[in-house]
Amino acid sequence: MTVLHLADDGEAADLAAFLARLIHYDRSAAVRLQATGTTLAVFGRPPSFEVLAVRAVRLAKPYENGLDVQLDVTVSAGELLESVDESAATAAVPDAVTGPPWAGVLPPRGGWRQERGLPTPDELRATVAAAVAEFRSRTEELPPERRTRPELDRIGREIWSREVGDTGLPVRAVHAAQSLGFLRPAPKAPADEPLGLFSSGAWLRLRTPYGSIAVRRAGLGVLGVSVR
Repeated sequence: MTVLHLADDGEAADLAAFLARLIHYDRSAAVRLQATGTTLAVFGRPPSFEVLAVRAVRLAKPYENGLDVQLDVTVSAGELLESVDESAATAAVPDAVTGPPWAGVLPPRGGWRQERGLPTPDELRATVAAAVAEFRSRTEELPPERRTRPELDRIGREIWSREVGDTGLPVRAVHAAQSLGFLRPAPKAPADEPLGLFSSGAWLRLRTPYGSIAVRRAGLGVLGVSVR
């Protein structure tokens, strides 16, 4: 069994929290793990948001049992969460599973350029709060006969597909960042990982000190994707 040695118990706790949030939205969630050296990238896709979430985890050392170059596998998020030992700062990689379609379509590794116009973290959190309040208000105003799943979905798509200013970033990406714990206030954000918006081809990536949200401007299912 492959054992991952995380940098410290804080990294283990953050990984566990991220996995738990993914499972909250999808009990059968899968995650794709990619690692080289002492950096592990954990990719997940909460279905409610139609985005890719990426959590970078620092490793104390490369892998055991001969995996000393690279790791790339799709596993059950629940089984990975069960294997996390926060006190020992370790996690055991579960057996591979047949990955969902999104696991074969990841953002490019390079070629990112920073985009301008991203609001402050407080403004982004306020945007999400206003969108949630609007959704609640509009759905509560519906008469009972119109409070159907298609109508609720229509209102949700209208609200969450709006762009944040002129950035091209949909509000649903910011909502995902907030819901997955990526937009929580930080007493002191790491100097090398400030909040930022980046683009590469058709992809946009909202980077925060706690993780990233990636989304395709034309949707995840169109041509021009990066398959890895």
